[in-house]
Amino acid sequence: MKYLITLFLAFALAGPVLAQNSADEAAPQALYYALVPAMVGNYGSGERLKYYKADVALRISSKEVEDRVKHHEPLIRHQLVMLFSQQTDETLSGPEAKEQLRQEALRQVREVLEQEEGKPLVDDLLFNNLIIQ
Repeated sequence: MKYLITLFLAFALAGPVLAQNSADEAAPQALYYALVPAMVGNYGSGERLKYYKADVALRISSKEVEDRVKHHEPLIRHQLVMLFSQQTDETLSGPEAKEQLRQEALRQVREVLEQEEGKPLVDDLLFNNLIIQ
């Protein structure tokens, strides 16, 4: 009888541990691909030149996607540099404006990858650093 009770307790305690391990394995991993070096350029128009430095990372889902993004990095960087160079002081001032810029950058990166790969591939775009001068 003691043997059955011990066996029952062992299975009862092992069940949640096994369930947690299978849940961890099923959860998708987020990988980040940094566009290195940071993008630096000028923006706006007027008498005085204004500069930006954008340190961008892309959130992706797998190593296979990383290989595809790496392959298209020159096109992605070009699209982002063109977007950043079109900005004005109004579109870069304040947290809401920077969030709108981030959303537009994500949309354009997804659009480029959709045209090239048939899928957007990128889950999110993050500014690790965005300096405006």
